[in-house]
Amino acid sequence: MDPRIRQHAEILVNHCTSVESDDNVLVKADPAGEDLVVALAEKIGEIGANIAISMGSQRADRAYLRAADPENLDTPEHSLAEMEETDVKIVVKGSANTLEKSDVPSETMTAHREVNRPIMAEQMGKRWVGTQFPATGEAQQAEMSTAEYEEFVYDAVNKDWDAQREFQSQMVEILDPADEVRIVSGDTTDLTMSVEGMQTINDYGEKNLPGGEVFTAPVADSVEGEVLFDKPLVRYGREIEDAYLRFEEGEVVEHSAAKNEEMLTEVLNADEGARRIGELGIGMNRDIDQFTYNMLFDEKMGDTVHLAVGKAYDECLPEDESGNESAVHVDMIVDMAEDSYIEVDGEVVQRNGTFRFEDGFEG
Repeated sequence: MDPRIRQHAEILVNHCTSVESDDNVLVKADPAGEDLVVALAEKIGEIGANIAISMGSQRADRAYLRAADPENLDTPEHSLAEMEETDVKIVVKGSANTLEKSDVPSETMTAHREVNRPIMAEQMGKRWVGTQFPATGEAQQAEMSTAEYEEFVYDAVNKDWDAQREFQSQMVEILDPADEVRIVSGDTTDLTMSVEGMQTINDYGEKNLPGGEVFTAPVADSVEGEVLFDKPLVRYGREIEDAYLRFEEGEVVEHSAAKNEEMLTEVLNADEGARRIGELGIGMNRDIDQFTYNMLFDEKMGDTVHLAVGKAYDECLPEDESGNESAVHVDMIVDMAEDSYIEVDGEVVQRNGTFRFEDGFEG
């Protein structure tokens, strides 16, 4: 077996989820990721934990969702029971065809996500991680050869995560006590928001592998201004280009897109919370150096900021406070590499993709 796969499995088991001998571990994977599942099974067996393996099928999922009536979908109680008995969940993504479910009606996908919210809520209380196996589908989507994509994935995943944590902690120290953040990029993006009282999270490869961002939640009604997301977004297999949002008192009051605007409209109309920002994220993984149409990687790029409309993560919120609620959490990316800056409490902390604690910063 490729030693990089074994290293990937070791990071997932030891660093991300800290599997112990008395754990019930659930591994869910696409068939394309079987090599990583084999390596995971070996590591988990060495530890002495219990394992359940679920190898899914995107084609079967598509068949079910296209046949189902979205109004009759309900929470699968047997899946919820499985999650309740699980201590650790590891999800391995990898596709032969990343667009397999692109012809499933979006209202069905939204309904399916909604009825599965109790399962996701149960998962949030467990140790879990999602990762990517360098499969041919994602390689093609990224416009890379399989070998080139393998190098890209393993450079981003198999790294010194303690060192990454320390690097990112410098941004956490800036953002965590802050009151206001301003994001400016060219003539198309000038957005301000309050983050007063919110917690800043250092994502160094625990819930997502690769990690490589710091993120927080804005005060829901504080977002003002406009933003053009100049990196594409793939939603249910359909690409949204140049999504534009204008905010007043925290809510989207105007929107457009150069491609698939109707899909953006459906996202924003999903529920009341879908027109507000639930997350502000700042990418900091310098080994992710190109756009691949895969949000697991793209949102971590070092020269980007991403905002998510929809649900706010509880870990970002003050104790005993609820944040923006929604059935959706849709990330969208702004390229900050040129003619851009991030301002925190009136001070520029990143300009043209370079942080103030990095060489080459020009305040």
